[in-house]
Amino acid sequence: MVWRAPFRSLDDRPRASKEKEELDRAIALSLTEDLKRPNGYRWRTETDDDLARSLRDSFNSAPYPSYAPREYYPRGYRTCAGCKREIGYGNYLGCMGSFFHPECFRCHACGYPITEHEFSLSGRDTYHKSCFKELTHPKCEVCHQFIPTNGVGLIEYRCHPFWSQKYCPSHEHDYTSRCCSCERLESVNTQYFSLGDGRSLCLECMESAIMDTGDCQPLYHAIRDYYEGMNMRIDQQIPMLLVERQALNEAIEGEKHGFHHMPETRGLCLSEEQTVTSILKRPRMERRGLVGIRTQPQKLIRRCEVTAILVLYGLPRLLTGAILAHELMHGWLRLNDYRNLRPEVEEGICQVLSHMWLESEVMPTSRNNIPSSSTASTSSSSSTWSYGPSTSSYGPSIPASSTSSSSKKGGKSSVENKLGEFFMHQIAHDASPAYGGGYRSAMAAVNKYGLRRTLDHIRYTGTFPE
Repeated sequence: MVWRAPFRSLDDRPRASKEKEELDRAIALSLTEDLKRPNGYRWRTETDDDLARSLRDSFNSAPYPSYAPREYYPRGYRTCAGCKREIGYGNYLGCMGSFFHPECFRCHACGYPITEHEFSLSGRDTYHKSCFKELTHPKCEVCHQFIPTNGVGLIEYRCHPFWSQKYCPSHEHDYTSRCCSCERLESVNTQYFSLGDGRSLCLECMESAIMDTGDCQPLYHAIRDYYEGMNMRIDQQIPMLLVERQALNEAIEGEKHGFHHMPETRGLCLSEEQTVTSILKRPRMERRGLVGIRTQPQKLIRRCEVTAILVLYGLPRLLTGAILAHELMHGWLRLNDYRNLRPEVEEGICQVLSHMWLESEVMPTSRNNIPSSSTASTSSSSSTWSYGPSTSSYGPSIPASSTSSSSKKGGKSSVENKLGEFFMHQIAHDASPAYGGGYRSAMAAVNKYGLRRTLDHIRYTGTFPE
């Protein structure tokens, strides 16, 4: 059996053209027939026109459904925001309106690709969540762990007002060592030295620590010279001893009068006869702390209003000097018959002298002169100290002997200067009414009237001038 192939038209024109031609022919035949009718025309209605228009439109329309092509993007329109190269074909990531090769989507902190489903954003910078926490979540500077959140989900920590040391609140109660000088807490990667009497000292404070009475004598005499340079000479030879904490506490108990700053007293201007155990030989520094300390009991005889000045051993030079300047001012007041002063007045003016001495050590050019109504009686030097707005002279220039031993060796280190600034900050921001409030009232009076006029006013009225 033979199948015939289907007939194929010889007309190769497109289908649409042929259909249009057939439509035109049909319309022409229809018009010819209309002309053959009587009067040569026929009535045309709107329905006829609409039908013809619809037929024409149906034939003119495309034989297939309409298709709108997608917007054309040339190859290479996606550029990696990381390497700036064409992404081409393959996997890519989109973030913040940019495209990335997977290996180019990297952490801004560590530089490694981010492969996790979640990540952190800061501006337009991307981070691993762990890296972002490392950067933004505060770490304790004592245990070096992330500071935990409190019961309501907030990050709570303590911060030292001067050193800005941030630490977990728990370290205030977990027996973490605190330097008895600068107040900083001991961190896990440092070692503090025990002074053997319950106190610890950091390495920075240890660098300039004064360990026995003999080592402290040059500093003591330098501060006496400082007083003499301000026309506040102390003629009596007042013994000065470095003592341990227990010996100082025992001396405080034996003192009949005096106001003492709690919780830690570092110095004492003694007015009663006592036997005090002083540090005779400085201890050796070993891994476990200070060992080999030698002490000796010393009988103190009262020859004037001041029996002796006692200071805790093991403190940095500037702190020891500030304590000596404070206690010497107590001695000067007693020797010059300043009686029955209220604690805020006596402690306040003593703190002013302590602050002034520290300022002369840390910032020696900050004040050129200390004004007062009194003039220097013994000095060939023409230079004077000025203090506050007054221009009157107070006393002769401070003798060269008042400079510290560290200055003679080439100046204090930046670490020691920073410690000095901290000790000044402690005095200025002390919260106690007698020491802190008294200092601020006394300093305001000294800045306004000068030191000598302030002292004269205290002598006659027992108060600061206003």
